[in-house]
Amino acid sequence: MEICAVLFTCLVAGLALTQAYPLHASCKVQWSLPSVSCQSFSSKIIAQAKLWEKEDNCAGGGERCLYKITDQSAQEIKGTHTTPVKHYVDDISFKLTPAGAGCNVEGFSTSETWYAYLDYGTNYCNLENLITGAGLNTSQGYTETTNDDVCTQFSSHDCDKY
Repeated sequence: MEICAVLFTCLVAGLALTQAYPLHASCKVQWSLPSVSCQSFSSKIIAQAKLWEKEDNCAGGGERCLYKITDQSAQEIKGTHTTPVKHYVDDISFKLTPAGAGCNVEGFSTSETWYAYLDYGTNYCNLENLITGAGLNTSQGYTETTNDDVCTQFSSHDCDKY
């Protein structure tokens, strides 16, 4: 068992030297929503997650289901997303910072599976699906910032699938 752990550690270290991804399957995204208050952002994300709580929403494919809000405050929303096929659980969070009449948001998603390294952009899609489902991406002045350095396989994500 120790040999497997050492080999796994060496593999991850080697991949880290050749890839621009985080060392664990995760994603950090920054959003600026100058025309959406943090209170409005929060209520829309929570409503969307509740709409997608049940697995039946994924009957036709994709992963717009099995979201659960676990904690919320004026500054942060926390929850989980479970993949419908393998039932892997990812932790998600949105940290909210008022910016004038709008809101700046830092989203983060990370796999609870300790050995997860590559995720096909799943952690990005965990966040992005809620944002687009709630229609927040169409708000005036909306911007999103992320890249492969802070978001595993962002450049190859497919949120219609994940």
